[in-house]
Amino acid sequence: MSDPKFSDTPEFAARVAANQADRLANLAKTYDFIVCGAGSSGSVVARRLAENPAVQVLLIEAGGDDDRPSVMDPAAWPTNLGGETDWGFTAEPNPELNGRAMPMSMGKVLGGGSSINVGVWARGHRSDWDFFAEESGDASWGYEAVLGLYRELEDWQGAPDPHHRGTGGPVHVRPSPNPGPAALAMLDAALEIGVPTYQSPNGRMMESEGGAAISDVLTRDGKRHSIFRAFTWPYLDRPNLTLLTQTQVARVLLEGRRAVGVEVVRNGAVERFDATGEVILSLGAIMTPTVLMRSGIGDEDELRAADVTLLHRLPGVGRNLQDHVSFGCIWEYREPIAPRNSGSEATLYWKSDPSIREPDLLFCQVEFPVPSPETAGRGVPEHGWTMFAGLAHPKSRGRIRLQGGDLLSKPRIELNTFGDPDDLRAAIACVQLCRDLGATRAFEPLVRREAIPGPLSGAEMERYVRDAAVTYWHQTCSAKMGRDEMSVVDSDLRVYGVDGLRIADGSVMPRVATGNTMAPCVIIGEKASRYIRATHGL
Repeated sequence: MSDPKFSDTPEFAARVAANQADRLANLAKTYDFIVCGAGSSGSVVARRLAENPAVQVLLIEAGGDDDRPSVMDPAAWPTNLGGETDWGFTAEPNPELNGRAMPMSMGKVLGGGSSINVGVWARGHRSDWDFFAEESGDASWGYEAVLGLYRELEDWQGAPDPHHRGTGGPVHVRPSPNPGPAALAMLDAALEIGVPTYQSPNGRMMESEGGAAISDVLTRDGKRHSIFRAFTWPYLDRPNLTLLTQTQVARVLLEGRRAVGVEVVRNGAVERFDATGEVILSLGAIMTPTVLMRSGIGDEDELRAADVTLLHRLPGVGRNLQDHVSFGCIWEYREPIAPRNSGSEATLYWKSDPSIREPDLLFCQVEFPVPSPETAGRGVPEHGWTMFAGLAHPKSRGRIRLQGGDLLSKPRIELNTFGDPDDLRAAIACVQLCRDLGATRAFEPLVRREAIPGPLSGAEMERYVRDAAVTYWHQTCSAKMGRDEMSVVDSDLRVYGVDGLRIADGSVMPRVATGNTMAPCVIIGEKASRYIRATHGL
C-alpha cells in the first residue's frame, strides 16, 4: 500500500496507473459510496472513505488528468481559463453590468478549482464559521471547532504558531516564497493608510477587523500541490478506490425517497452505477444544483418549466448563489518587474465602512495587468500590477436554473451582481481604497502612474465599476446548509428529505466565506467524511 510521503515518485505513479487500469478493466456496477467530483471537497471525501480498506469507493470526475504544465506550474494558472480544464460557463447578461455576460470559469480537471486557481490558502474569517454554526444549529461548524480541524489538516511550513497552525497533515501550506518587491510594497502601503500587517493571513488576522499579509499558498518543490494531489493521489494505488475521469454525472437515481446511484455519460454513452451506502455530490455551486434539479429535486415550477418530473420538492435548490465580485485597478511600473510564484503574493482584507466589525472587502495583488474586456480600452500598460479587489460579503443573490431537461445541457446562471444597491456603494469604496493604496509612498519607487481607473467621480465611477466587475471564481451557496424552507442540507450535509444523499462542496455555505474558498471547501469535505463514517460505523 502507498505511503503518502512517497507518492511523488515515478515508481508510485506507475503503480497508480497499473492499479487504475485494473480497476477500469474490471469496473463494477455497484460501490459502497459514489463521490461525484474530484475537486477541493470531493478529493477529501474520497480519500477519507478509502482509508477504510473494507469500503469500495467510486470517484467520478468530468475532467481529465491534472499532470499537465498548465496545472502543475503555479504561474501558468491564467492559461487554464477558457481552456479544456475549464467548464467555460457564462452568466446571463446583466443590466446592472451594462448588459455584460460575465464568464464564470470553474475547474474541470482532477483537483477542480484547486488545480486551476491561484493556489491561495485562505481559511475564512472567524465570523464566517460562527455564522455557519448559527445557521446550522451545530456548534461544530463554529470557528474554534474548525480551527482544530485546520490544525489537523495542515503541514505548515512557516514560522511556528501552534495555536493556529498544524504540522504533519496532508495539506502542504507555506507563505509565498521570496515575494517580489510589489508584494512587499503592498504591506508597507497598508501600514501607511492604517491597515495592520500580519505574519500570516491565517490566524490572528482572520480573528480581527482585517489586515494585510503575504499569502499562504499550496506549492511543494515549486509545483502546485492541489487538494487532489494532497488527498486522493496518495491513495490511488489502493484496490478499493476507483477513479473515472472524462465522466459527467447527469443525475442522481432515486427509489422513493432514497438515492440509490447515479446516471453518467462516459464515452458518449449513458451508464448507471449503484451505491449501497451513499451518493455524495461534490460538483460545485453550479453543477451540484443542476444535477439535483435534473434528478427531480428542486423547485416545482422550475422543474416543470424544464420538463423535468418533480420527485422531491426542495425550493432552495439553485437559490442563494453568491460570488466574490472583483474590480481591477492597474498601475504602470517604472521598470519591468517579472511576476514571481503564481503572480499573486500579497493579500489584504479591510472594511468599506469603519462602523462594521469585520472585513467586507477582499484584495489580492496580481503582479501583471488584469483588466476586464470592457476596461482594457482605457489603456493597459505593457508592464504593471493590479489590485484585484472586491466584495467579500456581497448582499446580492443569484440563481442557478435549468436550460432544459437534457442530460448534458449547461445551466442558466443568473448571477445578479449589483442586484442589491449596497453592493455598488461598497464597490466604489473598494476602488477608492485601491487607489489610496497605490498612491502611497511605498509604491513610489516602483510605480510610474495609475493607469486604470484614474480620478473618476459620480456616474463615471459607477460606469467604471459596472464595466470592471469580474468574478473571483468563488461561486458558492446555491444549496445552502440551514434550517429554513430555502435550506437544502442539514448540519450533517444530508439533503433534506432524501436518504443516502449528501452534498460536500461550496454550494452548502450559507454565505460566501471571507477570502478564497478552497480552504473552506476542504473543511466541508473533511466534515462530510466524518459524518458519513459515523453514520455507517466506518
